[in-house]
Amino acid sequence: MKEMLTSAKEMGQQMQEKMEQVSVEASSGGGMVTARVNGKRRLQGLRIDPSVIDPKDAEMLQDLVMAAVNEAGRKAEEAVKASMSGMLGGLNLPGLL
Repeated sequence: MKEMLTSAKEMGQQMQEKMEQVSVEASSGGGMVTARVNGKRRLQGLRIDPSVIDPKDAEMLQDLVMAAVNEAGRKAEEAVKASMSGMLGGLNLPGLL
């Protein structure tokens, strides 16, 4: 039992490390806004084309940023699931991933 707990703890640490290493990008507005997030869905970078910065239309820029960040988060989640399913050897553990 102790070996199983140790093994599970090590696997958990490996999963956390993999999640940190995953990095994906997504864009909105035809590439005008690009967000990069890691596997933990933490924003690592945000690039905004200066041409979309219009003080009279801040709402459009807000929408583009939100769309890019949300899509990058979705892509990161998919990448982590794919990575973890390989790590778990094809085990299906509902709710874990």
